[in-house]
Amino acid sequence: MLFAATLTYNVEVNINRQQSTLPQKTFAQEHNIDEQKICKHAKRVVKTLTDKGYQAYLVGGCVRDLLLNMTPKDFDIATNATPEEVRRLFDRSRIIGRRFQIVHVYYGREFLEVSTFRAQVSGSGSSPNTQFNNGQITRDNTFGDIDEDALRRDFTINALYYDLTESAVLDFCSGMDAVEKRYLRMIGDPSTRYREDPVRMLRAMRFRAKLGLEIETDTAAPIAECAHLLTDISSARLFDETIKLFHSGHAVNCFHELKQHGLFHQLFPMTEKELGHDPQLQDFIVGALGNTDARINIGKSVNPAFIFAVLLWRSFQHAVTQRTRHGKISPESIWDAGRNTIFRQASHTTIPKRFAITICEIWKFQSRFERIRSRQIPEFIAHPRFRAAYDFMCLRTLLGEVSQAEADWWTDIQACGPEEKQLMIEKRPEPKREPKAKSRASKSGQQSNSSE
Repeated sequence: MLFAATLTYNVEVNINRQQSTLPQKTFAQEHNIDEQKICKHAKRVVKTLTDKGYQAYLVGGCVRDLLLNMTPKDFDIATNATPEEVRRLFDRSRIIGRRFQIVHVYYGREFLEVSTFRAQVSGSGSSPNTQFNNGQITRDNTFGDIDEDALRRDFTINALYYDLTESAVLDFCSGMDAVEKRYLRMIGDPSTRYREDPVRMLRAMRFRAKLGLEIETDTAAPIAECAHLLTDISSARLFDETIKLFHSGHAVNCFHELKQHGLFHQLFPMTEKELGHDPQLQDFIVGALGNTDARINIGKSVNPAFIFAVLLWRSFQHAVTQRTRHGKISPESIWDAGRNTIFRQASHTTIPKRFAITICEIWKFQSRFERIRSRQIPEFIAHPRFRAAYDFMCLRTLLGEVSQAEADWWTDIQACGPEEKQLMIEKRPEPKREPKAKSRASKSGQQSNSSE
């Protein structure tokens, strides 16, 4: 079946290439691209390359977003110059990547990605520069022409090039039609393309959620049967893709798309299992993702640790329960429960250490809201992790773990002045002290008395 699908795909590619050698050109009077939205550094890189006799175009998502009247976050450039040739033209640049070699050209802290046109590849007869593993492309530095480069891209909406010299859109794969009609179509046979790079399934979910595009039936159909292929992707790459999904400003929609297409289980199997047992957990997760979307959409910063703390909360609670003895748990065991939960998740999506520490702190602080003594409250509020822990605590009202009155108290104390704050602290009931365990000496004394 796989050979037949690949054969069909290769025939389609050959036919498409014959048809698409000359692109459809759409000039300024026919498209709505506002060149004022194009990054000046991107224009400078394109001009430098074209002045030296190379072809150079804006490509992919930035062209798509400009056509959809959106302001692109990133501007990628495609050229027929090799990575080494690009590197020699720009002093502040470096070649990165092994799977796909590209060049980062730096302007201050920002950088632009410049990629060389690549040829379409297949499992048989491909260049030694291309490596496969069970249909997945693990390395591809086979360079080609612009029409070949267009055919090797994933979706038709991402195979659009913008020629700054003519203010024209170059379309090799009917991408303009997809943008106009707002649908998402894979270039070539979808099943084969997902096997080449399973992350394309996650990209489809993100484009569907972010751009409101309908996924074409043939493009959506193989996703369920190909979902397991994500296990072949490195956990570090899946972490990056997860952040793109949940920091897109459309995290709630992404979550629902992942669930609908059976992909969420591949990223968060522990959470998926908990969702099956606890309907309230979905409200908790959606509430957190909605807050993240709101912050991103008004330009506020977000920390990836927060979403992971939410998604893994139930698993952490189970780990804590396993370490609780006689109704008590030590601070060391809480940290151990946190590390264990993160370690189990890391086999699916790596969690960098700096985020793992923050996640554990958010979890640990939840018990402090309940047990903190009055004199410790000012210092607690001043802690760098307090705000994230507070936001997390407020969300726990959706699970019924925290009363709304308790959440309101912590909200009010942050807004009031020093005198009112002190009065609130004084009026707050002190938590009950847990009875201290009797010392070994007293226990042995009781035993000797009873023996007498």
